[in-house]
Amino acid sequence: MEIQDFIESGILEAHLLGLTNKEEKELVRHMVEENQEVKEQLVDIERDLTRYFNGSAATPPTAVREIIHLRSGQDNFRKEKHTFKNSASAENSTKFLDVEVNDTHIKVHKFWRPAFIAVFILSKIFLIAGLYYYFKAVNQEEELLRLKTEIHQVK
Repeated sequence: MEIQDFIESGILEAHLLGLTNKEEKELVRHMVEENQEVKEQLVDIERDLTRYFNGSAATPPTAVREIIHLRSGQDNFRKEKHTFKNSASAENSTKFLDVEVNDTHIKVHKFWRPAFIAVFILSKIFLIAGLYYYFKAVNQEEELLRLKTEIHQVK
């Protein structure tokens, strides 16, 4: 396989994004060790991806940023060139940060808000309708009792 064909195949980008299988990872590792041009291209692609992702990154809320900053040491923020890790050691060295949020509000998907409002309005309409028909039924019972007493008085 020619070096230029290997570079243009997109396997380097896929490797940096974590989309390669074991065989492809080994192939990239072998090509990087054997050829300086592939290594430079890999570093350039990694730099471009980092620049792109950092440029379009959203700033986290200050509380989350402070928690992450406190829980992770400054060692994690070092800029390094691409290095290969053994898959077994990479799985063991993965660290997850426990993020606590001091938020007392419930967040729901934006489509649920109109549904909740519609249910609330319908419940009020049914409550008013129920009360109306309840008082109407009570009124009719009183009217029936009045008419019955009137009929008994006439007889």
